[in-house]
Amino acid sequence: MKISKRIVNISESMTLALTAKARQMKKNGIDVVGFGAGEPDFDTPEYIKNVAIEDIQKGVTKYTDTSGTLELREAVCKKLKRDNDLDYTPRQIIISPGAKFSLYIAILALCDDGDEVIIPSPYWLTYPEQVKASGGASVFIETSVDSEFKITPNQLKKAISPRTVALILNSPSNPTGAVYTRKELEDIADVILATNVVVISDEIYESLVYDDAEFASFPSLRPELKDRTVLVNGVSKTYSMTGWRIGYAAGPSEIIDAMSRLQSHSTSNPTSFVQRACAVAMLGDQSFVEEMRQAFDKRRRYMVERLNSFPWVKCAVPKGAFYAFPDVSGCYGKKLGGRIIKGSMDMAEVLLDEFKTGVIPGLPFGDDRCIRLSYAMSMEEIEKGLDRIEKALESVRD
Repeated sequence: MKISKRIVNISESMTLALTAKARQMKKNGIDVVGFGAGEPDFDTPEYIKNVAIEDIQKGVTKYTDTSGTLELREAVCKKLKRDNDLDYTPRQIIISPGAKFSLYIAILALCDDGDEVIIPSPYWLTYPEQVKASGGASVFIETSVDSEFKITPNQLKKAISPRTVALILNSPSNPTGAVYTRKELEDIADVILATNVVVISDEIYESLVYDDAEFASFPSLRPELKDRTVLVNGVSKTYSMTGWRIGYAAGPSEIIDAMSRLQSHSTSNPTSFVQRACAVAMLGDQSFVEEMRQAFDKRRRYMVERLNSFPWVKCAVPKGAFYAFPDVSGCYGKKLGGRIIKGSMDMAEVLLDEFKTGVIPGLPFGDDRCIRLSYAMSMEEIEKGLDRIEKALESVRD
């Protein structure tokens, strides 16, 4: 049977594969600590769940408008005005089955075969696969722990070519937790405004920033950036609603209309009975968000301090999201668990198989020097898992 080349070239999500292996080991009765989670470990607040339950009972189970209900699109407009001082109309908003799908149809709407999309590296591993699926080509800008995993304006200028159609910008970042300052974003904006490049700004971790970091929405920096930006966000990380599958995009009407046409022939519309609950989440009591952020902050500080005390580890302090991305390349070429560690894949496999601790290798994120650990889990599990990693690293031998 023939499978299209476009699909054959798409890689399986390594985060999902390793998380599934760790989950299966747990089901088999093995005490595994899994640092792979890409979702908050908190339950969705009751007041949000109750709205969805009520709508199911009322029979709100039919099709909605392709771009989502007017009520939810209006709620997104109010949220963007309240939090980001951005003015959008409902026509400039599309609600999708998850922010991931919003990103995908934004890329499809912008890319023709051979067009280039610039992606800072490390990156969320889905970005380049979505670009592949669109027929485009990813152009990576390399960063490191020393640069706090952030690109510079000069790097961006050098990466832009006549084929460049978009830059994907993710702040706060998965996997690194990096957060660009307003000044850093303004410097990037200066480069963008001298070109025809569109910015796809993935702002899904907007509410999770720490220390002195302040979130700045990219199109809010300059009035003219609104016409050059597709802002992508959702309810999954902010309100612990990952399984609800509701994301949204805001942008120029021309691009949003194109995305809506794509969505009409793929998913038809987002799930009907969760949309009012999502509007309530965005416009209702926000105290849950701060409580969750403070819990993540406590775990973050503990994890980073522990990691930087380990041999062979160098960990930048993440200023956002709920991930640490330590550089463990100091032990590459050495033995761990009777095996030569050649890269992050080997490290992740040995930690899971020999030390019953699941981490995500940095290779599929574009940086084989690092591994990703999520702190979206209990402090007890974080402590236990880090104890195991410390024991593993102390056993590394030449």
